[in-house]
Amino acid sequence: MDWAHILVIILSAFLALFLIAAIVLVIALIKVTRQIQKVTESAQLTMANVEKAVSRVSNLTSANFVIRTIMKQFSKDKGRK
Repeated sequence: MDWAHILVIILSAFLALFLIAAIVLVIALIKVTRQIQKVTESAQLTMANVEKAVSRVSNLTSANFVIRTIMKQFSKDKGRK
């Protein structure tokens, strides 16, 4: 065997190793991508729930609600006298 055959064998071995490493890395990347997608969906659902809660709280604390509540109290007091 001359040096060219040895070089071809060495290069073939390294190519096979890099090919296997690339396949493993692609599989790992696919798994990470799926996990990121699940986290993103969970974050979106959480944000939707937070938006609903903020909307409810803002309705309770709005000036209109406060004024209506005070007016109801005054109207109840007038009815009792």
